[in-house]
Amino acid sequence: MPPLLQAYLAPSPDAVKFAIKGSLAMFLALYIALWADLERPYWALISAAFLQIRPMSGMVIEKGLCQLAGTFIGVIAGLMIMALFSQARIPALYSLTLWLMLCVYGASMTRNNASYGCIMAAVTTLLIVVLAGSNPTSAFDVAVARLSELGLGAICATLISALLWPTHVRQHLADQADTVVNQAFLHAAQRLEPGHDDSELQQSLTASLGPLMTLETDSQAARYEGPAGPGRIRATHELTRHAVAMFASLAALNQLLREHRERLGEELCSFAAEVAEGLRQAERVVGVAEARNVLKQLRHRAHQTETSHLSALQQRVWQGLREVLGQAMILLDAREAITRPGSRRLRSPSLSWHRDRLVASINAARAGIVFSVTAIFWLVTGWNNGPIAMMLATLFSAFFASRDNPARVSMMFFKGMLAAIPSAFVFGHVLLAQANGFPMLAMLFGTPLFLGLLGAAHPAAMGYSLAFTIGNILLTMPGNDMDFSAASFFNLALAVTLGLAIVVLGFRLIPGLGSRFLHRRLVQAIGNDLRRLIQQRLPRADAWFSGRMADRLLQLAHHDKLLPEQQRVLFSLGLTGLDVGRVCLQLRVRLDDVPSIDVRRAHRHMLSTLAQAYQESAQGRAPQGLAQASNALTEAIARHDSIPEERRVLLAGLLERIDLTLQRQARLVANAIEGGQKPSTPTPATRME
Repeated sequence: MPPLLQAYLAPSPDAVKFAIKGSLAMFLALYIALWADLERPYWALISAAFLQIRPMSGMVIEKGLCQLAGTFIGVIAGLMIMALFSQARIPALYSLTLWLMLCVYGASMTRNNASYGCIMAAVTTLLIVVLAGSNPTSAFDVAVARLSELGLGAICATLISALLWPTHVRQHLADQADTVVNQAFLHAAQRLEPGHDDSELQQSLTASLGPLMTLETDSQAARYEGPAGPGRIRATHELTRHAVAMFASLAALNQLLREHRERLGEELCSFAAEVAEGLRQAERVVGVAEARNVLKQLRHRAHQTETSHLSALQQRVWQGLREVLGQAMILLDAREAITRPGSRRLRSPSLSWHRDRLVASINAARAGIVFSVTAIFWLVTGWNNGPIAMMLATLFSAFFASRDNPARVSMMFFKGMLAAIPSAFVFGHVLLAQANGFPMLAMLFGTPLFLGLLGAAHPAAMGYSLAFTIGNILLTMPGNDMDFSAASFFNLALAVTLGLAIVVLGFRLIPGLGSRFLHRRLVQAIGNDLRRLIQQRLPRADAWFSGRMADRLLQLAHHDKLLPEQQRVLFSLGLTGLDVGRVCLQLRVRLDDVPSIDVRRAHRHMLSTLAQAYQESAQGRAPQGLAQASNALTEAIARHDSIPEERRVLLAGLLERIDLTLQRQARLVANAIEGGQKPSTPTPATRME
């Protein structure tokens, strides 16, 4: 069944509750706005609608605060522009364009509700400068009205969210954590079992990474749900860090078990199969305690088994299996701490994220061009509804820029807006013109809004349905002094259509960086981070690297799907980069404090050689100098008496394993180059965080 039909013919109970809550929040805001005789009550409606998209109480509060903060900053910027250029419209629009570009740049460099706040700052400044352009003395009145309308919408959305069928971030985080842990255990079992191909492994890993990134982003709203919120945030950081570390260990173990099984021996391969079965059992059992007991027995056996008779590589693989079990148990601890923050004392620094300044600059430039086109059209024509087209073009060019396929999303939104035109004409003008009193207004005008929200609860139909809801609000503009003339309606419909059409054209004519160039920059960013990992403070380095890599792995997995099957090495490059980073961290943990100058010098050279070796393997070339650097470090460690023999063997096995990983990665990329056009390879460094 198509998503739109499913959304309306078979709505879930949660979808009906979502539509009812959203409708009540909007009409409560509208009633108060009409009673207070606010100038533009429909802004309170739109504010309440946007805040109800994620109706968990903490998220509504966080988004409302970001909305108000962005609006306040936009008010200050708008008043400053009007104070400087109140009698000079062209310089005012130039300044406004630069401000809008700065806000869109900030929205592209931040995440979630902070990004939303940046967009609100842009739109608020635009409204103040444009609406007060012909009458500069009204700038302060426009600013106060804007704050009042958005604040009213935020308050109403928060009240309805808290009082009617309240849902909480903590339950959402617990559900997401369950998904992450179960998918991580399933992926771990598949990595340690024979017979799973690369596409199946990639699918199971992305099935865990997607919820993991959602969990990490959404966890920030937990701080608004009582004193236990910060504990849940720390537990989420801990879960993310160790999940990423486990994925790196599993990728390395999988390669050795598949390609060097004869070197590992039957005993080691047999134990890997037992660990895989134990992880499957932990994924199937109910409750954290039962899953921990399953893993605890395996971990006890792993630590009790004598491994001194094994080779360095075999001991390293055995240690890797121990690490996977330990990381799996930490995931369970973090999962329990998300549900009951007081049950576990976890301390974890906040994570860093992948940011691309070039992509953010292109998004800002596109938004500036889109606004400039609509502003020039407005100046030339003097069209009274030009500000509506300008506002929509700016708002949605900023909103859609961070999507995977902004051209497709903007077209989806455009179609939803077109569907709203006949609906708004019938319900918002023909029928509403005959209504008398607020109850009749709510019944007539609420029909398309409720239907729009009902469809918006279905993820696949959200783009169309949300656009349909906002389109009905903008085309009706409910207020105390409504204009029901057909000429006014079609004039407004033309402004809405023009604004969205310019957004669609903007994304089609200025599509941004191509997929090939984007994933080249992602691989390049991994290499840059491996070099920077050497300078990072060790307590912070793990969180810094893990957060950025989790984000990049998802993006590389997305880009990999767009390539021919014989060229799909991007995801493998991401996993290898993650593995190399984890090896660098392990070397730093074990050797940073060694007092020997020879060891420290060889250690630093080894770290820089690993970063360079990754870049070479990403270009399809066998790493140069890695074996020499490994030998130099091994010899320096052997001359230092304070390092135990067991640690020396494990370090030697670690270096041998990473050499095998990079050699394999170089072969994969070389084969991909021979099988088609050259895949993404790093270019000279450009600025990227």
